[in-house]
Amino acid sequence: MSTITAIGQQAIAFIGGGNMASAIIGGLLREGLAPAQIEVVEPFAEARLRLQSQFGVQAQEHAGPALGRAQLVVWAVKPQTFKQAALQARSHTGKALHLSVAAGIRSDSIAAWLGTERIVRSMPNTPALVGKGMTALFARPAVTAADRDLVEQVIATTGESLWVQDEKQLDAVTALSGSGPAYVFFFLEAMTKAGVEMGLSPQQAHQLAVGTFVGASELARASDEAPEVLRQRVTSKGGTTYAAIASMEQDQVQALFAKALHAANTRARELGDEFGA
Repeated sequence: MSTITAIGQQAIAFIGGGNMASAIIGGLLREGLAPAQIEVVEPFAEARLRLQSQFGVQAQEHAGPALGRAQLVVWAVKPQTFKQAALQARSHTGKALHLSVAAGIRSDSIAAWLGTERIVRSMPNTPALVGKGMTALFARPAVTAADRDLVEQVIATTGESLWVQDEKQLDAVTALSGSGPAYVFFFLEAMTKAGVEMGLSPQQAHQLAVGTFVGASELARASDEAPEVLRQRVTSKGGTTYAAIASMEQDQVQALFAKALHAANTRARELGDEFGA
């Protein structure tokens, strides 16, 4: 029996079958949804075969009448293809709630393309693939409490979520958590490389770096103290951590890192301008 109580025996449709769609589909199936309750539109044959092999769901090349049975349509397409895909599907999805996971595309554009106001826009991240995602959600006024509940249940299969009241905040979310896993991987690369340079094997350095990120993140989650305080607790003046932090402060690593996030925020706004209505 499915724990996605808001779906019941109805269907969820996915427009696009890439990584984020796969993360949600996998989560739904783990929670008890039947493969027959999932509709997918995916233009690429290789991706359609992968979806069928991995999840047992059928994927169609083009949008068609089968979408009409979907209670929820999840838009997991690239920003540059969203408009075309929406115009192709809108005649079949007028009664559905729509959830977009596409970066940058604003809900005004989505509503205009689909001819409905029942739009929830989200910004997930790739740890959703292992059930550890972080997703921010924004709902247009026409979205009901029941609609929100449905979206929350679906997103819960991939990790955590939070609602924002101002859609503009999603650009900051994109910069912080949407793109954030790449920043973590970037630092993991640097830590692993440095570990090898200092005499560890690549395997040892990788295990130590990943374990440190996991442990530090769990400590931050469990603690009521700010990250600054947690950092200070392991930074004894004159010690090894102090030497590392002092070196990064001298090189203005924190300021440069903040600058990088602002660049991502700017690009998120640009995507909406570039590919919106």
